[in-house]
Amino acid sequence: MSMPLLLQYQGEGEFRTPSRYWAREADKQFVVGEHYRLAEHNDRSAASHNHYFAAISEAWENLPDHLLEEYPSPDHLRKKMLVRAGYADERSFVCTSKAEAQRLAAFLKPVNSYAVIIVKEAVVREYTAQSQSHKAMGKQVFQESKDKVLNQIAALLGTNPEDLKSRGQAA
Repeated sequence: MSMPLLLQYQGEGEFRTPSRYWAREADKQFVVGEHYRLAEHNDRSAASHNHYFAAISEAWENLPDHLLEEYPSPDHLRKKMLVRAGYADERSFVCTSKAEAQRLAAFLKPVNSYAVIIVKEAVVREYTAQSQSHKAMGKQVFQESKDKVLNQIAALLGTNPEDLKSRGQAA
């Protein structure tokens, strides 16, 4: 897989590399005369990334005591809120009985303390948060997930999402 190149648009359909380094990288990846499709790649900002994690830490430090068992760390809070916001992968297990489903759920819970386990009748569903790494989530999806997670946390705390976001910026 090739790495994204830094190119500068010159107008009239022409792109140039901004330095000799990028020209060498382009020469490694492309063949003169071939046709390539170009797509814009927007990196997410470090400021947005840092704000998000600061807001989550700030929210976690203000969790009521009765919620600390379910969310023992800021990562638990973030990952479980990602699941609630729909950024999750699901595995379903169909058991032969309700009792077997309860046993399976009890077995799965300590395997991944970040997972959300739901038992309904004889079916166990395990939800794990999707990665928010730079590689896994682009700028737009990260921003959408960030907004939804912060909204979920604000609802959990009974506060305004804008207050939570501003406290994250202050931190």
